[in-house]
Amino acid sequence: MRSLFSTVLIVLVALLTPLSALAVWADREIGDTDGYVSAMAPLASNSAMENAVADRITDEVMKQVGSAPAQDGLQDLVHDAVLSFATTDAYRTAWNTVNQAAHTAVEKALTSRNGDTASIDLAPVLEQLKAQLSADGVPYAHQIPVGDARITVLESDKLGAAREVFDALQVAGIWLPLTALLLAALALLLAPQRLPALALALAAGGLLLLLTVALTRGLTLDDLPAGVNRPAANAAFDALTSTLRVTSWWLMGVGVVTAALALRHRRRRALVPATA
Repeated sequence: MRSLFSTVLIVLVALLTPLSALAVWADREIGDTDGYVSAMAPLASNSAMENAVADRITDEVMKQVGSAPAQDGLQDLVHDAVLSFATTDAYRTAWNTVNQAAHTAVEKALTSRNGDTASIDLAPVLEQLKAQLSADGVPYAHQIPVGDARITVLESDKLGAAREVFDALQVAGIWLPLTALLLAALALLLAPQRLPALALALAAGGLLLLLTVALTRGLTLDDLPAGVNRPAANAAFDALTSTLRVTSWWLMGVGVVTAALALRHRRRRALVPATA
């Protein structure tokens, strides 16, 4: 009976492991502004995102230039200027600023039914760029708009029930992983010899987490609207879920190694009486 109860607990640990990782992620990264900004910060140097920002800002500038002669060469000039600006500390600071403002909208798009689109308002970037280009004497720099210039990084109406699950996990927060740890400890207390099975359950949980991220990525990104920059959306999703992918590999690695070491130790102990 103890062994059967331990087996049930081990299965529950395997199921709760990916949910626990998702709960911590939803609470501490998606649900927390600082965690979200930290996750998105590497995108400041991502080439796909840099080009998406440059394209969007260039389009806004060209809308303000009415005459054909003024447009000659200006489009490439502005685009190159934005890409050059993207290598500066000022751009990285502005990037973090826009993501602080975008956090609420992105959280809603990923974890609830309150929005299908997650976008970033580039106004702080535009303001910094306008000041730099004006100081450099670039023609028409004063015409750069510093209004609402948004770039969509995520848009999907196919998340469905997954959004409700993520919303519930965000509420669960740290209590779900604590429950999983308690069940794992109880399983070992009932049947200490089941350590290899428990370790493999941990690895299975990591695999389930990796598959969940991959499935959600497909649902979110495979059918993006025509107006969304696909490389930028891919980069944004991967940045937001980077912690989950790293966690899944750690769970699989630690689980497999622990199981192998436990089995090796068991075999060595079994051989001791035979060689005595």
